[in-house]
Amino acid sequence: MRAQQLLGICLVSFQVSLAAHIPPDHVLWGPKGPPGATLIPRASPTPSTSTPALLEERDPVCTNSPDSRDCWFDGFSVATDFDKKWPTTNNTNNAVHYDLEITNTTCSPDGHSARTCLLVNGQYPGPTIQANWGDTLSVTVTNSMQDNGTGIHWHGLRQLGTVGMDGVDGITECPLAPGKSKTYTFRLTQHGTTWYHSHLSAQYGDGLLGALVINGPTTSDYDVDLGSYTVTDWFYQSAFVESIAALNNLQQPVGPAQAPPVGDNILINGTNKNANGGGAYGKVSIVKGKKYLLRLINTSMDAMIRVSLDGHRFTVVASDLVPITPYTTDWVLLGIGQRYNVIFTANQTVDNYWFRAKAETACRSNVAQPGLSIFSYEGAVAGDPTSSELSPRPANCLDESPLKPFFQTVVPSDTFNAQVKSLEVEQFNQTGVVTNGKNIVSWGINFTAIDVDWEDPTYSYVINHNTSYPSTANLIQIEESIWTFWIIQETTQPAIPHPIHLHGHDFFVLGAQENAIFDRATSVTTLNFNNPPRRDVAMLPSGGYLVIAFPTDNPGAWLMHCHIAFHISEGLGVQFLEGVNSIPAPPADYNNVCADWKSYYDGNPAYKKDDSGL
Repeated sequence: MRAQQLLGICLVSFQVSLAAHIPPDHVLWGPKGPPGATLIPRASPTPSTSTPALLEERDPVCTNSPDSRDCWFDGFSVATDFDKKWPTTNNTNNAVHYDLEITNTTCSPDGHSARTCLLVNGQYPGPTIQANWGDTLSVTVTNSMQDNGTGIHWHGLRQLGTVGMDGVDGITECPLAPGKSKTYTFRLTQHGTTWYHSHLSAQYGDGLLGALVINGPTTSDYDVDLGSYTVTDWFYQSAFVESIAALNNLQQPVGPAQAPPVGDNILINGTNKNANGGGAYGKVSIVKGKKYLLRLINTSMDAMIRVSLDGHRFTVVASDLVPITPYTTDWVLLGIGQRYNVIFTANQTVDNYWFRAKAETACRSNVAQPGLSIFSYEGAVAGDPTSSELSPRPANCLDESPLKPFFQTVVPSDTFNAQVKSLEVEQFNQTGVVTNGKNIVSWGINFTAIDVDWEDPTYSYVINHNTSYPSTANLIQIEESIWTFWIIQETTQPAIPHPIHLHGHDFFVLGAQENAIFDRATSVTTLNFNNPPRRDVAMLPSGGYLVIAFPTDNPGAWLMHCHIAFHISEGLGVQFLEGVNSIPAPPADYNNVCADWKSYYDGNPAYKKDDSGL
């Protein structure tokens, strides 16, 4: 077990206390909470009076077509509140099924010399999983790696009532031992674009990932769905080697030497040319006059990436798994784990055009060369494009704006306004993760790191009614049916942005500010409670704060973490235990999977856990 300091980010120590109960200041509300703590019940999300009334009256006959993409079918549309209503198109007996086999092999996606890769069905990225809104999805995962456990996390999925399918080793499951298989089964209550990846240490940086497309309605019309389009940084050494280098760099004095390793290339849908001209550009064929939907996903380890298509503006219609009121832009910034659905019209001269993917230096992201791919009109002469950027690239590290959810929600502000006065947010760098015993949590990005036990996940504690959670579980207990508010503050140096991802929920982004300390006297008035952006990954701005809210309506053990792989590997995460008495029973194979893992790991495994495990 490593126990080093991540300067300016997260890690103070790995102090394991296997018999420590949740301390009182880590219980947001409940029987073990501080004396006198009171519960502020969750008020139902209040639809705004200005919620677009496009479709509710059309729902019974609404069908999806190129001229009515806002429709779906049989009473469902983009105006449907997907927290409360979704199609039930199948069940576990006729689920949409995929088989994924994970192997330890080599690959060279940009033509550089081959390196170790962990591939899904022998390809990178792994196969795109496609299903429809409301489908039950069943995925059997076989671990054919010789010396690694693994698991699959379904990024951004709510997993309502199926926390045991979230795929987080050490929290919701034990790793899948070599030679073993397991099946994940869950209902797709959301629609849009997301991805799946290993959550075991840095495995996804070695290729263990793929796209997940959930077909559903959209807030703007289009003719052709081009499918998922991943962008990622790529390193010529393995993710585990790069993680060690990142850790070592972070132990250096503040300055350039502290920076993480520089990526070698940016891949677009798994390919690009390398610096020596080897490899190949990806190519997409389009037809003049057509409108295209493109599903953008950033699957990087370390880089925030800004993208554009020469000559063509993007109409942004969804952020993560949330339909939004459309807006147009030339460039889109994707934090790690973020997704945007964009539509563009093929309205330019028949020719070839560059799609560009560049590491955003304002986010302190560095990759040796940019990503390029080619969008080629039908009838264009073959060859590399000569096109130019549509406009200068913005130089900031802030989330896209405006992100206005199409289904509008008013987050209740009374609870926050009443309670924030008693929250000691000035003590972030001393207290780390604390609550006010009611509805608000403060999380200072300088704290005792999360460090999970692969053999004894949080879910096992719940099943066995064992409340002696280890201190390094970094666990906050939350009761059901309340609105909970989190103030996430970065106070240490070097100040860098962090893409914060929440499992089991979307959250509402009430406010964010660069280079600022949240001031309970003045910052509250700047927050937006009236239909704020909603998503599952948001940027914590450099040296600043991020304020989020979500209702506790999904009992389970849920992780919230920075999605920079180097950072969560070293512990930049917390988990919350939501509605502990209502958490559903584990999958039928839960104990067998854990027994198989224990048998393997207590033997003579090739690799032992040497990071947070996440």
